[in-house]
Amino acid sequence: MAILTAAIAPAIAIMTFIYLSKRIGLEPLPLIIRMFIIGAILVFPLMFIQYAFESEGYFQSHFMRSLVLAGLLEEFFKWFFLLFVAYRHANFDHPYDGIIYGVAISLGFATLENIIYLFANGIEIAILRAVFPVSSHALFGILMGYYIGKAKFSIHHKRIYLLYSFIIPFLLHSIYDYILSVNKQGWMFWITPFMVILWVIGVRKIKLANSQPEQI
Repeated sequence: MAILTAAIAPAIAIMTFIYLSKRIGLEPLPLIIRMFIIGAILVFPLMFIQYAFESEGYFQSHFMRSLVLAGLLEEFFKWFFLLFVAYRHANFDHPYDGIIYGVAISLGFATLENIIYLFANGIEIAILRAVFPVSSHALFGILMGYYIGKAKFSIHHKRIYLLYSFIIPFLLHSIYDYILSVNKQGWMFWITPFMVILWVIGVRKIKLANSQPEQI
């Protein structure tokens, strides 16, 4: 029970912060919960795909594993379901909503992944998991959702914003994973400034999305 609580608590805290940061009308919970559940379900097929590629000897280098198995696969499927389920939904009526739904699907994925990891490796690393993997997924979700929101409510450049909504999280996720995979001993020295920069960018995107006029 303690492991389960430690695994879920960071996601609840971050999701609550993102949800309550919206200045114009809070989103109804059902779609947020649906996106969270979709994110959690994605863990299983993605784990299978990643295992299959590794078993067959594909993408063995640190660079290719980070680029394809982590960044590309995980961010593509989150992006695809964000577009397929939330993008055209009636509740998506303000640019900030993209951030809410992007973070929800990302945290769903991160939470189940965190549960599996803590049960396998113990509660001792729960704080590190909360500070780095869970929050990094949330930050990728903020950036994905920000550009999804821009795409939905922009008259021009919709396709460019949709491309940004995938490419930027994909590249950042790949860089994050690569830093961890090639710096087994001194990874914290490199990943800490990377995460600080991500948080600064993420908070700025939250403010920018909130400053947009209400949409109907």
